Amino acid sequence: MSAKDKDCGHHDDDDYSQFLRRLAILVLGLIVIVGLVVLIVWAVLHPSKPNFMLQDVTVFGLNATSSPANLLSLSMQVTISSRNPNDRIGVYYTSMDVYGAYRGQQVTLPTLLPSTYQGHRDVVVWSPFLSGDAVPVAPDVALSLQQDRNVGALLFNVKIDGRVKWKVGSWISGRYHLIVNCPALIRYGKPGNAVAVGTATKFQIVQTCNVEV
Repeated sequence: MSAKDKDCGHHDDDDYSQFLRRLAILVLGLIVIVGLVVLIVWAVLHPSKPNFMLQDVTVFGLNATSSPANLLSLSMQVTISSRNPNDRIGVYYTSMDVYGAYRGQQVTLPTLLPSTYQGHRDVVVWSPFLSGDAVPVAPDVALSLQQDRNVGALLFNVKIDGRVKWKVGSWISGRYHLIVNCPALIRYGKPGNAVAVGTATKFQIVQTCNVEV
């Protein structure tokens, strides 16, 4: 091979290397530009977290025993609404588990809510059933439930543990952890607060929930 041929081969290698470098710079520049656009749009729109509200609780059965073991059994249906306060941002709800808690202890099995998309300013309503059959509880929890029922007022918490994604135009964000806590003060025997529905009792709550994203 002549010296001229060697020089041509070396020149071709240099051209290819320069092409790869320019291509890498171009791709990197496009990524940076797209990232900046997304950040600017995100900063301008800045999504507000959804507003959750517990509307009512229908109790089908609620019982606690202390002998031979401290057990709690309950069956209820709750109505929860969520409002998207954003003008230009949609919300995807996924992996939404709702369950009941009393005195800080989970007392029902989690119920999985259907995955839902919520448009701008839209309202979504869920009415899941919550149940727990002979759930082991701490002795003080069983005793507190009996005392609260005797007094006629029981503070129960409906909680949601799920994920949300924000949608801006055709862009969809990653998943964010959503935690919702809805306190439900159930008052037995208060006029106008409870309605008999067959063998069940429906309590009108209308309580704002605490939301963390």
